[in-house]
Amino acid sequence: MNRADRRNKKYTGEHVSGTSASIRNVGIPSRGRILWTSNAPWASTGYGQQTAQVTKRLKKDNYEIAIASNYGLEASSTIWGTEYGEIPVYPRGMDLYSNDVVPAHMYDWVNRDKDAPNALITLYDVWVFKGKKWDDWNVASWVPIDHLPCPPEVRDWCKKDNVTPLAMSKFGKEMLERVDIQSEYIPHAIEKVFKPTNFIYTADNDKITAREFIKIPEDKFVVGMNAANKGIVPNRKAFGENLLAFSMFAQKHKDAVLYLHTDFMGSGGINLMDLINAVGIPKEQVKFIDPYLYRSGLAPEVVAATYTAMDVLLAVSMGEGFGIPTLEAQACGTRVIVSDFAASTELVGEGWLVGGQPFWDAQQRSFFHSPSVPEIVEALENAYNKGRSRSDQAIEFAKLYEADTVFETYWKPVLNKLLTR
Repeated sequence: MNRADRRNKKYTGEHVSGTSASIRNVGIPSRGRILWTSNAPWASTGYGQQTAQVTKRLKKDNYEIAIASNYGLEASSTIWGTEYGEIPVYPRGMDLYSNDVVPAHMYDWVNRDKDAPNALITLYDVWVFKGKKWDDWNVASWVPIDHLPCPPEVRDWCKKDNVTPLAMSKFGKEMLERVDIQSEYIPHAIEKVFKPTNFIYTADNDKITAREFIKIPEDKFVVGMNAANKGIVPNRKAFGENLLAFSMFAQKHKDAVLYLHTDFMGSGGINLMDLINAVGIPKEQVKFIDPYLYRSGLAPEVVAATYTAMDVLLAVSMGEGFGIPTLEAQACGTRVIVSDFAASTELVGEGWLVGGQPFWDAQQRSFFHSPSVPEIVEALENAYNKGRSRSDQAIEFAKLYEADTVFETYWKPVLNKLLTR
């Protein structure tokens, strides 16, 4: 049980087991050695979730797997216990993106069995990787692409002879093809814990409703946002456009409440209280998650309950490499509002697409998407007119991205090719 689970198990209906012993199939040769570099598997981030999800299944499928943590572990290696066995986790380096240590971690991991096929899999923005030592390894990059066209630095990395690009969206695969790069397609995925969750349990085994947890009355229309508050210019999650649109919508609907599953100050983000005051959202019509719980990390069952408590997820942004909250919310039966751009377009089972215009991102030398405020307001009106209901269509759509399905359908064929290069 990681520390976040220990702190928050009072908000889950299940007890989380502790570290288990390795149960790898005895007598069956390893399929190969993989070093996975991304956020730590216990980090409550999108990349942390995907790391936990995939590496556990790699362990179960008899790969020798270790994780190089670029976020979530410093100073010393450790062991992450899973139901399928223990996975070593290497710490981040002194370099902001661990360029100083990841190739060395790979050398250490591969050197334990020099004859085994091996691969270094990255789940991170690839433009951050620098240095010739990366060229020594068989690299597969699960690459986010949220601009049009493919940014030059992303293109250059994906064209390297030792790199196999893994597109996490169909949009990303198309952007790579436009610059003559062939890639494999593997979408992000969600665990089955994301389902309509109307109740959660306290440490005293008291049952509370999802609305009681987020402290919003049942008779309110809840517009939810689950978005990291990072970056100022551009602000990728488009908080300015989203909150301005909600302010206009809320003037007409006094029963509407905006629930923000984010940090009001963020990590290098914007001051959302300043923005809320500027657009004139009344204090009774906006609510933040408890900042301590947000920073500590909530159990997945609790996150599922917050999605269930929403009437619609507002996830309009300037661009998404994938967009896990869009799927998580729909798996819980909640309709979504997203940008008609990048990966978001392909991830809507039931909801609304918001148009806009190109926004030049000088740093990436490519275009983002500046969403239309009037179209967000219109989408909110459409969601309001749907009333309070779960969407069976959204639930069925999200099943296409369940973790077991994605691993069997997409990961296994790619791994077979990757480890026989």
